[in-house]
Amino acid sequence: MMHRTWKTALALGAALLLAGNAVLAEEQRPYKIGSVFSWTGAGAMLGERMKTTAEMMIEAINKKGGINGRPVKLFIYDAASDVTKAVAATNRLISQDEVDIISGAGNMSGLSLAMKPVAMRAGVPMISNAGARGIVEPIDKSTWAFKSHLTDKEIIGRAIDYWKMKGITKVAMLSDTSGFGTSARDELKLQAPAAGINVVAWEEFDMMANDLVPQLTRIRAANPEVILCWTVAPSGVVFMKNARQLGMKQTLMHGFGYVVPKFMEMAGDAAEGAVLVSLRFPVGAQLPDSDPAKKVILNYIAEHKAKYGAEPDVYGAEAYDGMLMAIKALEMANSFDKEKIREALEKLQFVGTNGLYKFSPQKHYGLSKEDAVVMEWRKGGWKLLMGAETK
Repeated sequence: MMHRTWKTALALGAALLLAGNAVLAEEQRPYKIGSVFSWTGAGAMLGERMKTTAEMMIEAINKKGGINGRPVKLFIYDAASDVTKAVAATNRLISQDEVDIISGAGNMSGLSLAMKPVAMRAGVPMISNAGARGIVEPIDKSTWAFKSHLTDKEIIGRAIDYWKMKGITKVAMLSDTSGFGTSARDELKLQAPAAGINVVAWEEFDMMANDLVPQLTRIRAANPEVILCWTVAPSGVVFMKNARQLGMKQTLMHGFGYVVPKFMEMAGDAAEGAVLVSLRFPVGAQLPDSDPAKKVILNYIAEHKAKYGAEPDVYGAEAYDGMLMAIKALEMANSFDKEKIREALEKLQFVGTNGLYKFSPQKHYGLSKEDAVVMEWRKGGWKLLMGAETK
């Protein structure tokens, strides 16, 4: 009898010890955020500041005591601008690192679109910093996907607003064959007719192209007023150089994937006067003091410069807002339950570097077309042409 009592007591003690250890482990368990960026490969110039921004923000939040008193652990991988590597990194974040949320999905639309099904199957909230509309739509097939960015629908719409303001009706489009390029091409095809815009030439190119003279020669024959190029690759520099080498006088235009000063510098004189549609970060200092995002932009620039000795860029700003989304959602959910985190994302309202974000169950990206700006490259810097109209 005593032997049985001893064994029962021992078992009970072991159970209590295990339960105590489990509680202690749960109390010490950090929030885990995963990021996939590309700081090598064709999209390297986009991902470099995204990586430094994410690391800076997690370090800062931990110095302040973490989220809800818990530390935050960041797992970050380089997709190298490659779909296969992006998918592999996503699987690793989910199955091996067991992250609570992903903030940063490759920094290229094609990569985010490839990562989305992985996150959807696993039921892990994923925040993309890329532009393609298909990342968050249709909403019934994008339950776990969110964006810290506008979609190409709004950016194309903003470009059309600018063209109409300038009286431009004849446009040519030169897009790369990636998911980013084809999505924007499809958006322009949808929106142009109703806006009275005649797209007189459609041309495509491979992201790694180093000669776009054939495409531009055909475009020149169609005599557009504006040529809109859509890519995130260095081939966009080739576009500007080849166009000027051919003596083309049309306005050269890029979308929000090309707001990289280094690209403009690489294009030299060919980039002078190039027009871009973008989020407002690059012209932050030119915004009126009444703009709700201006203070956030200037603070972010100061923090990044103090830590790294260099200013961030618009892509870093997208990562900044995406990490804010993750941090605020984890704080609001106050749980490791991924469904609660997902629901928190749908309720977010906050001011980021790119405007006032308002999410809902019906809209998984928080900005509107009016949050986009139009600017040009002049004398080594960005000049605001059409401002944001955040309401």
